[in-house]
Amino acid sequence: MAYLEVRGLRKSYGTRSGLTAVLGGVDLTLEEGEFVAVVGYSGSGKTTLVSLIAGLIAPDRGEILLEGVPVTGPGPERGIVFQQYSLLPWLSVRGNVALAVDAVNPGLPASERRRITDEFIALVNLTPAAWKRPRQLSGGMRQRVAVARALAMRPKLLLMDEPFSAVDALTRATLQDELLRIWGERRSTVMLITNDVDEAILLADRIYPMTPGPDAVLGPAIEVGLPRPRQRRHMSLEPAYQKARQALVEFLRAARTAR
Repeated sequence: MAYLEVRGLRKSYGTRSGLTAVLGGVDLTLEEGEFVAVVGYSGSGKTTLVSLIAGLIAPDRGEILLEGVPVTGPGPERGIVFQQYSLLPWLSVRGNVALAVDAVNPGLPASERRRITDEFIALVNLTPAAWKRPRQLSGGMRQRVAVARALAMRPKLLLMDEPFSAVDALTRATLQDELLRIWGERRSTVMLITNDVDEAILLADRIYPMTPGPDAVLGPAIEVGLPRPRQRRHMSLEPAYQKARQALVEFLRAARTAR
């Protein structure tokens, strides 16, 4: 049994002209400690898929199992990082992270909850900014707070919905490197949603390409044969990178043409 199993997931939304079928039967699996990416064009249904796995919306058909237990709603065992930072503006970095720590550890002494909060702030290299509020932070720093808050819940599964698409290219590269470092230290189970092929290859063990939709489905998983730790500087010269990129681009182009 896989750590996460998604079987035959279907979801439609009502519009003025009738129902629009967003997902047309999605299947995927994740193993514990694995980093998997889903890559597709904007508007293909990637956010719908991650919202279903997070339990924020319910599927029309199909099932989601985490460690064999059906997902029927939101839960602390599934952390999520959105494209937008979703921080509480009146709370400091410490306050935003502590919110998650307190929610999942209500029985722990206050001193231990503070220690855990400090641990995750340090994990994303924000200790010097711990007392700053979101408006005093750059976009990249805000997203690092969001990552720390999600990880501080110690989720069984971390869902990331295009988490770096709202920042500039240089900040995005820095955040990708930070995520690689954090994942290397924590070995969390991660599912990343992205429309950036190179980002997926840099970060993931395995990549599922998604058809454009409507009735979007996932294509066969593409294994990323690059060894870890990964260095972006030399990655494009690796045959494994070239093979994975070619397979992804060819699938996405063919799927778009077929529509």
